[in-house]
Amino acid sequence: MPRSHAEKLLTSLPKVPGASRRQQFSASTKRALIDVATAQFAEHGYGGTSLDTIVAGARVTKGALYHHFSGKQGVFEAVFASVEDDASKKIKSALRGANDPWEKARAGLREFLEIVQDPVYQRVVIQDGPAILGYERFREQEERSSYGIVQEIVGSVLEASTYELDDPMKQTFSRIFFGAMSAAGESVSTAEDPKQAVARIEAAILFILEGIRSLAEQGITLTDPAAELPD
Repeated sequence: MPRSHAEKLLTSLPKVPGASRRQQFSASTKRALIDVATAQFAEHGYGGTSLDTIVAGARVTKGALYHHFSGKQGVFEAVFASVEDDASKKIKSALRGANDPWEKARAGLREFLEIVQDPVYQRVVIQDGPAILGYERFREQEERSSYGIVQEIVGSVLEASTYELDDPMKQTFSRIFFGAMSAAGESVSTAEDPKQAVARIEAAILFILEGIRSLAEQGITLTDPAAELPD
Protein backbone atom coordinates (compact mmCIF):
# COMPACT_ATOMS: atom_id res chain seq x y z
CA MET A 1 0.00 0.00 0.00
CA PRO A 2 1.49 3.40 -0.99
CA ARG A 3 2.69 5.52 1.89
CA SER A 4 0.81 8.73 2.61
CA HIS A 5 2.31 12.14 1.93
CA ALA A 6 2.50 12.59 5.72
CA GLU A 7 4.44 9.33 6.20
CA LYS A 8 6.93 10.33 3.53
CA LEU A 9 7.38 13.69 5.23
CA LEU A 10 7.85 12.01 8.60
CA THR A 11 10.75 9.89 7.37
CA SER A 12 12.47 12.94 5.86
CA LEU A 13 12.12 15.19 8.92
CA PRO A 14 14.83 15.36 11.59
CA LYS A 15 13.97 13.88 14.96
CA VAL A 16 12.64 16.49 17.39
CA PRO A 17 13.95 15.98 20.93
CA GLY A 18 11.13 15.38 23.41
CA ALA A 19 8.51 14.83 20.71
CA SER A 20 6.74 11.48 20.51
CA ARG A 21 6.31 9.66 17.21
CA ARG A 22 2.58 10.45 17.43
CA GLN A 23 3.36 14.17 17.76
CA GLN A 24 5.80 14.01 14.88
CA PHE A 25 3.29 12.18 12.71
CA SER A 26 0.61 14.74 13.60
CA ALA A 27 2.95 17.57 12.60
CA SER A 28 3.90 15.83 9.35
CA THR A 29 0.22 15.21 8.57
CA LYS A 30 -0.54 18.90 9.00
CA ARG A 31 2.46 19.83 6.85
CA ALA A 32 1.36 17.36 4.15
CA LEU A 33 -2.16 18.83 4.10
CA ILE A 34 -0.76 22.35 3.77
CA ASP A 35 1.62 21.29 0.97
CA VAL A 36 -1.12 19.61 -1.04
CA ALA A 37 -3.60 22.43 -0.37
CA THR A 38 -1.03 25.01 -1.48
CA ALA A 39 -0.62 23.29 -4.83
CA GLN A 40 -4.39 22.92 -5.26
CA PHE A 41 -5.24 26.50 -4.31
CA ALA A 42 -2.47 27.82 -6.55
CA GLU A 43 -3.64 25.83 -9.57
CA HIS A 44 -7.41 25.83 -9.14
CA GLY A 45 -8.11 28.72 -6.77
CA TYR A 46 -10.14 28.56 -3.59
CA GLY A 47 -13.44 27.96 -5.38
CA GLY A 48 -12.04 25.17 -7.53
CA THR A 49 -10.48 23.23 -4.66
CA SER A 50 -12.35 20.71 -2.51
CA LEU A 51 -11.45 19.12 0.81
CA ASP A 52 -11.82 15.71 -0.87
CA THR A 53 -9.08 16.64 -3.33
CA ILE A 54 -6.80 17.84 -0.54
CA VAL A 55 -7.14 14.72 1.63
CA ALA A 56 -6.79 12.48 -1.42
CA GLY A 57 -3.55 14.22 -2.39
CA ALA A 58 -2.17 13.91 1.15
CA ARG A 59 -3.44 10.30 1.39
CA VAL A 60 -5.08 10.95 4.76
CA THR A 61 -8.67 10.82 5.99
CA LYS A 62 -10.99 13.79 6.19
CA GLY A 63 -11.05 13.20 9.93
CA ALA A 64 -7.30 13.85 9.99
CA LEU A 65 -7.89 17.15 8.23
CA TYR A 66 -10.58 18.21 10.72
CA HIS A 67 -8.20 17.32 13.55
CA HIS A 68 -6.00 20.21 12.43
CA PHE A 69 -8.37 22.60 10.68
CA SER A 70 -11.94 23.84 11.15
CA GLY A 71 -12.68 23.40 7.46
CA LYS A 72 -11.72 24.66 4.02
CA GLN A 73 -11.22 28.26 5.13
CA GLY A 74 -9.04 27.11 8.00
CA VAL A 75 -6.86 25.23 5.53
CA PHE A 76 -6.66 28.29 3.30
CA GLU A 77 -5.65 30.51 6.21
CA ALA A 78 -2.82 28.11 7.04
CA VAL A 79 -1.71 28.08 3.40
CA PHE A 80 -1.86 31.87 3.21
CA ALA A 81 0.25 32.20 6.37
CA SER A 82 2.76 29.65 5.05
CA VAL A 83 3.15 31.41 1.69
CA GLU A 84 3.53 34.81 3.40
CA ASP A 85 6.06 33.41 5.87
CA ASP A 86 8.14 31.94 3.05
CA ALA A 87 8.07 35.30 1.24
CA SER A 88 9.15 37.14 4.39
CA LYS A 89 12.07 34.75 4.89
CA LYS A 90 13.27 35.35 1.33
CA ILE A 91 13.12 39.12 1.73
CA LYS A 92 14.90 38.99 5.10
CA SER A 93 17.59 36.83 3.53
CA ALA A 94 18.06 39.41 0.76
CA LEU A 95 18.32 42.18 3.36
CA ARG A 96 21.09 40.37 5.24
CA GLY A 97 23.35 40.71 2.22
CA ALA A 98 23.28 44.53 2.34
CA ASN A 99 24.77 46.79 5.00
CA ASP A 100 24.13 50.20 3.46
CA PRO A 101 20.49 51.21 4.19
CA TRP A 102 19.91 52.42 0.64
CA GLU A 103 21.24 49.17 -0.80
CA LYS A 104 19.11 47.29 1.72
CA ALA A 105 16.04 49.10 0.41
CA ARG A 106 16.93 48.19 -3.19
CA ALA A 107 17.60 44.56 -2.26
CA GLY A 108 14.29 44.26 -0.42
CA LEU A 109 12.39 45.84 -3.30
CA ARG A 110 13.94 43.56 -5.91
CA GLU A 111 13.29 40.42 -3.88
CA PHE A 112 9.69 41.47 -3.30
CA LEU A 113 9.20 42.04 -7.04
CA GLU A 114 10.57 38.54 -7.69
CA ILE A 115 8.11 37.09 -5.18
CA VAL A 116 5.03 38.78 -6.64
CA GLN A 117 5.80 37.13 -9.99
CA ASP A 118 5.49 33.68 -8.39
CA PRO A 119 2.16 32.09 -9.48
CA VAL A 120 1.56 30.59 -6.02
CA TYR A 121 1.98 33.95 -4.28
CA GLN A 122 -0.15 35.68 -6.89
CA ARG A 123 -3.06 33.27 -6.59
CA VAL A 124 -3.05 32.64 -2.84
CA VAL A 125 -2.03 36.01 -1.41
CA ILE A 126 -2.91 38.64 -3.99
CA GLN A 127 -5.93 37.22 -5.81
CA ASP A 128 -7.77 34.97 -3.33
CA GLY A 129 -6.45 36.31 -0.03
CA PRO A 130 -8.56 39.49 0.30
CA ALA A 131 -11.77 37.78 -0.83
CA ILE A 132 -11.47 34.66 1.33
CA LEU A 133 -10.02 36.19 4.49
CA GLY A 134 -11.96 39.44 4.30
CA TYR A 135 -10.27 42.84 4.26
CA GLU A 136 -9.59 43.04 8.01
CA ARG A 137 -8.09 39.54 8.36
CA PHE A 138 -6.13 39.99 5.15
CA ARG A 139 -4.52 43.20 6.44
CA GLU A 140 -3.83 41.60 9.83
CA GLN A 141 -2.03 38.69 8.17
CA GLU A 142 -0.04 41.00 5.89
CA GLU A 143 0.99 43.29 8.72
CA ARG A 144 2.04 40.33 10.83
CA SER A 145 4.57 39.35 8.18
CA SER A 146 5.51 41.92 5.53
CA TYR A 147 4.74 45.19 7.33
CA GLY A 148 7.49 44.59 9.88
CA ILE A 149 10.00 44.22 7.05
CA VAL A 150 8.84 47.49 5.47
CA GLN A 151 9.24 49.20 8.84
CA GLU A 152 12.79 47.89 9.13
CA ILE A 153 13.74 49.08 5.63
CA VAL A 154 12.07 52.50 5.91
CA GLY A 155 13.44 53.00 9.41
CA SER A 156 17.03 52.34 8.35
CA VAL A 157 16.69 54.70 5.36
CA LEU A 158 15.27 57.50 7.50
CA GLU A 159 17.94 57.03 10.16
CA ALA A 160 20.60 57.45 7.47
CA SER A 161 19.05 60.75 6.40
CA THR A 162 19.07 64.21 7.98
CA TYR A 163 15.38 63.97 8.83
CA GLU A 164 14.55 64.36 12.49
CA LEU A 165 11.37 62.33 12.72
CA ASP A 166 9.48 61.08 15.72
CA ASP A 167 7.85 57.63 15.78
CA PRO A 168 4.42 58.76 14.46
CA MET A 169 6.07 60.32 11.39
CA LYS A 170 8.23 57.23 10.83
CA GLN A 171 5.06 55.13 11.01
CA THR A 172 3.48 57.42 8.40
CA PHE A 173 6.37 56.81 6.00
CA SER A 174 6.15 53.06 6.63
CA ARG A 175 2.40 53.03 5.96
CA ILE A 176 2.84 54.90 2.69
CA PHE A 177 5.55 52.54 1.44
CA PHE A 178 3.63 49.49 2.64
CA GLY A 179 0.60 50.66 0.68
CA ALA A 180 2.76 51.27 -2.37
CA MET A 181 4.24 47.77 -2.18
CA SER A 182 0.80 46.16 -1.80
CA ALA A 183 -0.46 48.08 -4.82
CA ALA A 184 2.66 47.12 -6.75
CA GLY A 185 2.06 43.43 -6.08
CA GLU A 186 -1.51 43.65 -7.28
CA SER A 187 -0.55 45.54 -10.45
CA VAL A 188 2.06 42.91 -11.33
CA SER A 189 -0.40 40.04 -10.82
CA THR A 190 -2.96 41.63 -13.16
CA ALA A 191 -0.53 42.98 -15.78
CA GLU A 192 -0.60 41.62 -19.33
CA ASP A 193 3.20 41.72 -19.27
CA PRO A 194 4.42 41.19 -15.66
CA LYS A 195 8.09 41.78 -16.54
CA GLN A 196 7.30 45.19 -17.99
CA ALA A 197 5.19 46.00 -14.93
CA VAL A 198 8.03 44.98 -12.61
CA ALA A 199 10.55 47.11 -14.53
CA ARG A 200 8.30 50.17 -14.30
CA ILE A 201 7.52 49.66 -10.61
CA GLU A 202 11.17 49.17 -9.73
CA ALA A 203 12.15 52.31 -11.65
CA ALA A 204 9.40 54.38 -10.00
CA ILE A 205 10.13 53.30 -6.41
CA LEU A 206 13.90 53.61 -6.86
CA PHE A 207 13.32 57.11 -8.24
CA ILE A 208 11.43 58.02 -5.06
CA LEU A 209 14.16 56.51 -2.87
CA GLU A 210 16.85 58.39 -4.78
CA GLY A 211 14.86 61.58 -4.25
CA ILE A 212 14.79 61.00 -0.51
CA ARG A 213 18.51 60.23 -0.55
CA SER A 214 19.35 63.30 -2.63
CA LEU A 215 17.43 65.61 -0.29
CA ALA A 216 19.18 64.07 2.70
CA GLU A 217 22.61 64.55 1.10
CA GLN A 218 21.74 68.21 0.48
CA GLY A 219 21.12 68.60 4.20
CA ILE A 220 17.40 69.15 3.78
CA THR A 221 15.61 68.58 7.07
CA LEU A 222 12.14 67.28 7.69
CA THR A 223 10.33 67.31 10.99
CA ASP A 224 6.88 66.21 12.05
CA PRO A 225 4.49 68.93 10.76
CA ALA A 226 1.84 67.79 13.25
CA ALA A 227 4.05 69.08 16.07
CA GLU A 228 3.75 72.60 14.64
CA LEU A 229 -0.05 72.62 14.50
CA PRO A 230 -1.82 74.84 17.04
CA ASP A 231 -3.44 73.02 19.99
